[in-house]
Amino acid sequence: MLKIHRDICGYCGCCVSVCPEGALELIDAYLEVDDSCTACGICAKVCPLGALEVKHEG
Repeated sequence: MLKIHRDICGYCGCCVSVCPEGALELIDAYLEVDDSCTACGICAKVCPLGALEVKHEG
């Protein structure tokens, strides 16, 4: 599961461009993640502000 820290996110779109599933979308300066997210963590690694966090359930 991907957690977006909206108070940190600068809405730069770096994460959107690297998502292999196309699960992230930037809509009017608001980042959305859909159900196709596999929690691979690539977006969290490229985020320059550290606004994305992968949380594994269990």
